[in-house]
Amino acid sequence: MRDGFFRVAAATPKVKVADVEENVRRIKALIQEAAERGCGAACFPELAVTGYTCGDLFQNRALMAGAERALARLMEETAGLDVLCAVGVPAAQGGALYNCAAVFHRGRLLGLPAKSMIPNYGEFYEARYFAPAPEPREVRFCGQKTWMGKNLLFPCENVEGLTVGVEICEDLWGAQPPSAKLAQNGATLLLNASCSNETAGKAGYRRGLVEHWSGHIMGAYAYADAGLGESTGDLVFAGHDVIAENGTVLGESRLFTTGLTVAEADLESLVQERRRANVWQDRQDEGMVRVPFAYEEATLARFQPQRAFPKLPFVPEDPAAREDRCQTLLTMQAQGLAVRLDHIGCKTVLIALSGGLDSTLALLVAVRAFDRLGLDRKGILTVTMPCFGTTSRTKSNAQRMAEGLGVDFMEISIEKAVRQHFADIGQPEDRFDVAFENAQARERTQVLMDLANQRGGLVIGTGDLSELALGWATYNGDHMSMYGVNADVPKTLVRHLVRFEAERLGGRMGEVLFDVLDTPVSPELLPPRDGEIAQKTEELVGPYELHDFFLYHLLRHGFGPGKIYRMACRTFAGEYGPETVKGWLRVFFRRFFTQQFKRSCLPDGPKVGSVGLSPRGDWRMPSDASAALWLAEIEAL
Repeated sequence: MRDGFFRVAAATPKVKVADVEENVRRIKALIQEAAERGCGAACFPELAVTGYTCGDLFQNRALMAGAERALARLMEETAGLDVLCAVGVPAAQGGALYNCAAVFHRGRLLGLPAKSMIPNYGEFYEARYFAPAPEPREVRFCGQKTWMGKNLLFPCENVEGLTVGVEICEDLWGAQPPSAKLAQNGATLLLNASCSNETAGKAGYRRGLVEHWSGHIMGAYAYADAGLGESTGDLVFAGHDVIAENGTVLGESRLFTTGLTVAEADLESLVQERRRANVWQDRQDEGMVRVPFAYEEATLARFQPQRAFPKLPFVPEDPAAREDRCQTLLTMQAQGLAVRLDHIGCKTVLIALSGGLDSTLALLVAVRAFDRLGLDRKGILTVTMPCFGTTSRTKSNAQRMAEGLGVDFMEISIEKAVRQHFADIGQPEDRFDVAFENAQARERTQVLMDLANQRGGLVIGTGDLSELALGWATYNGDHMSMYGVNADVPKTLVRHLVRFEAERLGGRMGEVLFDVLDTPVSPELLPPRDGEIAQKTEELVGPYELHDFFLYHLLRHGFGPGKIYRMACRTFAGEYGPETVKGWLRVFFRRFFTQQFKRSCLPDGPKVGSVGLSPRGDWRMPSDASAALWLAEIEAL
């Protein structure tokens, strides 16, 4: 309810079959807990008021009337709690009985969405009792006038981006879930009141179904499953609750437990995702009924987001997933280069090998590409070009890598050429300004380009996504190449890719790569101090883990700086204080806007991740766009 975050609960109470009084007492306790935990919505299982396994008792008027009275009392007793609830209940209307979810808020029955897909196969006999959802109709239930049937939506009037839709159990398992239509008509949060019996292997399928469907509808999906207390005469119920958002599971209960599963959905990111994907089209279908509701302003004011975010959003936290990601990305980078080389019939590439992370990754990718093409690795010419800032550590590592990988190696000192250039333009050698630094970068690029012309080769760019975002590259220097293999890989991920190769290769090669990983990130353009690197990039432009966090949420979700700041403060609490985060966020946005001109003329390079800055692919921005609006928001924090 702040910054687009909305807390939702999937609830599994212990059920006592046909004991409606005891069931609503337990449901009430969980609604109270959900309110105490700041949840704006709580979803309960299918037929939670009566229990799902009542069998032919569903045809008994006493149970139906008792369920209606119990639900009315539940709404009355929770009217002081600012939580939107969806509670499964049977509802009789005329000559039919419907399997419904009672959606209520502060004592008001907003609607009775009814189950559309009535299963009557295997262990399910629902058609014996229930009719499929009718078209929306006005009915009286629990003493209130409300809507019943399909196509019901519940938009919130004072939480931007929140519209709730409800479906019931089998609705999700069918070929055309009703939630697809609900989502296309504006629902961002889908609640599913379910009673899915447990069988071997079913939990994994169920989890995947919720996870993948949330991605299909670009929405949040809370699935509340019945569990303990349902009759085990023929079936077992495990209470498997799952909450997912746009293809990612946010929360999941352990099987055979009761209680709340709570997670925070990011409504803003969902709305942004739908706007970004032009294949998504909002609809205003006839026959949809919208029943609005609103939260108390005091409730919205009290809400504090708690959702945690990965510190390294580009790097999977799970070791197995991270290993798979590294293998896939390295293969994609190598394949991109291999296709380019094969297309132009080129068997020679040139890399400025500094002994730093980025050029190391470029070399590892080139080796993979040459091996895929069956080319002699000697066609990879690595060139180290020492000058004023080069240290023996990086120079030595460059040579050891080249030897260990069996590629060609050349050392060309550019010191004499740079000194001559300084003399030509009147640049004092003791004035360590931008001209002093960039002259070296441009001289290295000139050497590489001329060698490429001389040998009929291709200059491989080494710059990464983080550097492109910050403009941390010398225009017409290391900014330029003939193919940039790292252009879509952020610095935090570069480190893990190199580590992956270090562990895979092992031995002496692994030792060299681990030493590269331990070397401070630096362009090495200023003279060293006592033989050590004097110019450390992260001391100048800020920590890359912060910048990559900023970059991901800017590009992937289009968030503003205020939201990114608050997310970063929570995520990096204890490592960076609020003022530090604010300071580097200011640097990030200032540089991101002013350095667009470098990104507008980037060389080709393969997209390998979900975001990128290629002017031909993901990012189109005028070089003279003003950052004033974004910087003003940062200053107001």
